[in-house]
Amino acid sequence: MPELPEVETTRRGLAPHVVGRHVVTVTVRQPRLRWPVTPQLARDLPGRRIDALTRRAKYLLLAAGDGHLLMHLGMSGRLRIVPTDTPAGLHDHLDIRLDSGQVMRLNDPRRFGCALWLQHPPDEHALIAGLGPEPLSPEFSGDWLYARSRGRRAAVKVFIMDAANVVGVGNIYASEALFEAGIHPSRPAGRIGRVRYARLAAAIKQTLARAIDAGGTTLRDYIGVDGGTGWFQLSLAVYGREGQPCPRDATSVRRRIIGQRSTFFCPRCQI
Repeated sequence: MPELPEVETTRRGLAPHVVGRHVVTVTVRQPRLRWPVTPQLARDLPGRRIDALTRRAKYLLLAAGDGHLLMHLGMSGRLRIVPTDTPAGLHDHLDIRLDSGQVMRLNDPRRFGCALWLQHPPDEHALIAGLGPEPLSPEFSGDWLYARSRGRRAAVKVFIMDAANVVGVGNIYASEALFEAGIHPSRPAGRIGRVRYARLAAAIKQTLARAIDAGGTTLRDYIGVDGGTGWFQLSLAVYGREGQPCPRDATSVRRRIIGQRSTFFCPRCQI
């Protein structure tokens, strides 16, 4: 599943092609995504100017006048910019044709993504209203994590993957940030002190920033706007490295299921 770095990489790749352009037509070939694509999208979006393309958590928000298109890539979705005459493939479900002669095209083999046309502020939508702070924003800090974690018995890895506490820390990046902070992923969130949470918040910021700079992580499905893959997988310290030596102390990296997800860690340097 594309995580925050992959979605941010997609946003940065799309923005120069779409912002400031007018929508000519919208073609919906398959409306049955995770939630139905309503007819209002093809009716209301054409003729509007795209004012901005932003990101909230793993959602992309295309602002067009008083409306917003909220998009999620689901498990295997991708957005590309292609020439208008590019034939549509089997899983190309949505085209937004621009006045530049290009098309923003959604490809989603598993159909777990979404394209929702909103005519009210996006922050009021149920998918966004309850989200925690952006991890790269000033609002996110060790003090925030410390305050949110008091009394929590859940494993810290589960805690930081909860979007109500901080958005966008997916499975790969949670394992990597906890390794950088030297915190065992199964330690109860409420038993971690303020100083260690400051270290963890810094590790989350650093890990995600590095992943964005590398264009995200390609392990299975993710492909960028330009058809290329992300490169952060070449820098992974523990994720997917079960049985291989820890880059700090050469202890074998272990794997454990925490919160129903595979979790990778060093049993010696993460306590």
